[in-house]
Amino acid sequence: MPSTFFGLNIGTTGLFTYQAALNTTAHNVTNAETDGYTRQILEQKAGVPIKVNKSYGMVGTGVEATAIVQARNAYYDLKFRNSNTILGGYSAKQYAMTEIENYFNEVSVDGFTTSFNKLFTSLQSLSTDSANLTKRTEITNYANSLTDYFNSMATNLKSVQEECNFEVKNQVDRINSLGQQIATVTKQINVLESGGGTANDLRDQRQLLLDDLSSIVNITYNENVVGNDVGVTSFTVKIDGQTLVNTGDYNTLQVVPRTNKVNQNDVDGLYDIQWSNGNDFGTSSSSLGGYLKSLIEVRDGNNNENLRGTVATGAAGSNQITVTNSNINSIEKLNAPIPGVITIGNEEYTYSNFTVTYDAATNTNSYTFTLDKNLTANAAGKEVSVGDSIDYKGIPYYMGQLNQLVRTFSKEFNDLHKSGVDLNGNAGIDFFNGRNPVTGDNYTFANYEDYYNLTAANFTITDKVRDDPNLVVTGSNVENGVEKNDILKKLLALKDDKSMFKQGTPASFFQTLVAEVGVDTDKANKFAKNQGDILDMIKNQRLSVSGVDVDEEAMNLVKFQNAYNLSAKVIQTMNEVYDKLINGTGV
Repeated sequence: MPSTFFGLNIGTTGLFTYQAALNTTAHNVTNAETDGYTRQILEQKAGVPIKVNKSYGMVGTGVEATAIVQARNAYYDLKFRNSNTILGGYSAKQYAMTEIENYFNEVSVDGFTTSFNKLFTSLQSLSTDSANLTKRTEITNYANSLTDYFNSMATNLKSVQEECNFEVKNQVDRINSLGQQIATVTKQINVLESGGGTANDLRDQRQLLLDDLSSIVNITYNENVVGNDVGVTSFTVKIDGQTLVNTGDYNTLQVVPRTNKVNQNDVDGLYDIQWSNGNDFGTSSSSLGGYLKSLIEVRDGNNNENLRGTVATGAAGSNQITVTNSNINSIEKLNAPIPGVITIGNEEYTYSNFTVTYDAATNTNSYTFTLDKNLTANAAGKEVSVGDSIDYKGIPYYMGQLNQLVRTFSKEFNDLHKSGVDLNGNAGIDFFNGRNPVTGDNYTFANYEDYYNLTAANFTITDKVRDDPNLVVTGSNVENGVEKNDILKKLLALKDDKSMFKQGTPASFFQTLVAEVGVDTDKANKFAKNQGDILDMIKNQRLSVSGVDVDEEAMNLVKFQNAYNLSAKVIQTMNEVYDKLINGTGV
């Protein structure tokens, strides 16, 4: 049977409950503009009724506040983070590809087309007076401008690669920082919740950290209750299946500079990523995703054009293998580094050098690699791969395209130039050349394979030709101190030689490359915009559940205030009743 003052107890439960509801509403209102805040709701239920010895059986005991919970939908969280990972990837590509496109901008007065046309205009001018030293000097000057353009393009692309590499390190540091913060917040949550209740605001912090992390890499996370009703949970965060956070503990990543290049024109010291315990991070995983994955694709992407083939000879105990049936049978397209890493079957070896043998009859190349250690087993018949195969058109791909252009054009030009004689009656020498980065000397293109050494980065004209324009060849012989112009006519024909590239003329090759850059950049821009719109839609869906609506909270304030006032009115009324009962009915 309830006590005489039972009504006061009921009114008091209302005061306490609606005071908590008002406080919760106030907390929502003051955090309406707080990033990552989740709207909180006071859950309440009727008090446990008690049995009385009356005909009506049981009476209510008021109201009870059971918990302050978050209005959050786990499905929308998952959708948001998956989309955020995709957007992070497109954002990285959008920024890098826009920068690359700017470097290939042919609107500039000193672009490829301008320099290329001026070279052939000067050659045409020389045809009217082949002994004119001024016109010969003009040719070498315009040729030098053309080589400077390719040098500048290579430098700019390497600059983008260095930026991407630096940003890879920044993102790894950011992952480590977010992992540490998530572990710290998880510890705090468990400490607070072990005493009862839910640490809602700390959980908001953790959710916001997960949002940030999801833009960098694809993550999965899981929370499980530990024990029975002790308020402690285990919380794990994984990156592509590998654990970053395990409740209060976390693992870290580190960047390690490469000792060997993956592509011929890579800048020195590109970073590989691994866990601090030495385990491989798996940057090649297709499911890694996010900003970090796209940075690596832009930095290392070679459009799957790394050297691959089959071992023809390679006995156990030998330190040499010969590779045939390769996917690259043109020295102009070869961009394997020296030294480098070659994968034979499932085993990696480093090699110090390789030689190329061209078979004119079959129009194929074979490659002989000198390994830094002996083969552990017979390698004949095994598949080999040099470097990594990355299915994206990144810096190495575009560098490779520039290399192909300068190698092919230079070889055609040099072969003609060497077929005649200079103004002094001597046999012609290479007009275009490369500069050895170690010695600073020009290369000697004695064989077709030697053009591997020529790249857009070291492209130049031969020093002797630059210093003495009389060495410019225009004819196959000299009569009375004047060259014939038969070689010059053939050189001029190179400008419109559609058989030089599958894309057509040299200018067509470059225009196709520029168009390719434009298409790739436009695709990155469109995908980034579309994914941004999708993410905004999902964000709005998530906010419709977890966001604070100030108008709704204003109505809640009025509602809970009225409920509080009515509870107070109950106490006031009961007070008057008890006053009459105690003070007004006494004998």
